[in-house]
Amino acid sequence: MLVLGIDPGTASTGFGLAGRDGSRLRAVEQGMIATRRGVAPERRLAEIYARICELLERHRPDAMAIEELYFGANVQTAFAVGQARGVVLLAAGQRGIPARSYTPQQVKSAVCGSGHAPKQQVGRMVARLLALDAVPSPDHVADALAVAICELNAAPLARTIDLAGDRTRGAVAAGAGLRRREVPDALAALARGER
Repeated sequence: MLVLGIDPGTASTGFGLAGRDGSRLRAVEQGMIATRRGVAPERRLAEIYARICELLERHRPDAMAIEELYFGANVQTAFAVGQARGVVLLAAGQRGIPARSYTPQQVKSAVCGSGHAPKQQVGRMVARLLALDAVPSPDHVADALAVAICELNAAPLARTIDLAGDRTRGAVAAGAGLRRREVPDALAALARGER
């Protein structure tokens, strides 16, 4: 399995391609998409989009993992990061590549065992897990590889849950005389005590 991890940003978007061979994780490619200050936002977003499309076409990953927006005190930065996330998700969606989002705490937990691990620890663990000679730099690249590792570790469980959910919805639908697409509404009504 090959995953493209993304740490989005308008000024710099980190990317990291990581794969799994059996139980071994490996880094395939990593880097940063940097855009110039003073360039119109639509041009910066177009550059990010084009580079992500290029990576997706060249490597054809099985999935994309993207870090969730961390909403700090700077609202303008949050909007810019959201826009960068949008063009990255668009590139994946146009190619039918599934994309999952992970919070910074989920990524840190998956890589370090603690959702409050400092950035330096995340970088060191990424290097160790991927058998890299050095800590990936800058932080955006280490974070992108970390989110890819998070997806590589979560994907088998997610597939199992999806499969079990499909089977459960099918069985519930058959037993209740419902069409498959009606099951989520019926389950929600049941949870509310309406059935």
